[in-house]
Amino acid sequence: MGFAVCGGAQLMCSFGVAPSVLNVLSNNKTLSSMPVANIMDNKPLVNIMPFGMCTCPANPTVAAATAAAFGVLTPMPCIPVIPAPWAPGSPTVLIGGAPALNNTCKLMCAYGGIIQILNPAVTNIQVP
Repeated sequence: MGFAVCGGAQLMCSFGVAPSVLNVLSNNKTLSSMPVANIMDNKPLVNIMPFGMCTCPANPTVAAATAAAFGVLTPMPCIPVIPAPWAPGSPTVLIGGAPALNNTCKLMCAYGGIIQILNPAVTNIQVP
């Protein structure tokens, strides 16, 4: 059983250099002082903010900058590309018509990064 994730939760990408914050819009999702997230809160630059610089060689801008630096890994600004919702979610608890997001869920960036929740922003709401 994990904790529900609310707006303001701290996130980290495996290829990012800085943590980020989850923004949750309050569209029918306010259950506490902060809106509670569901697995569809995965929109880049709306819900998922950049993680500073990206160090993933699969990112085209990082690959181009690294090639220009004669093979020396050159981080470039992070712009998350999120093709799918958070997984696995909490299928028995629905928030806004979709499974609730808990602190064990992961999100994949199209460039290979794994985004995880460092701090769910709330520890008094448990979801299965």
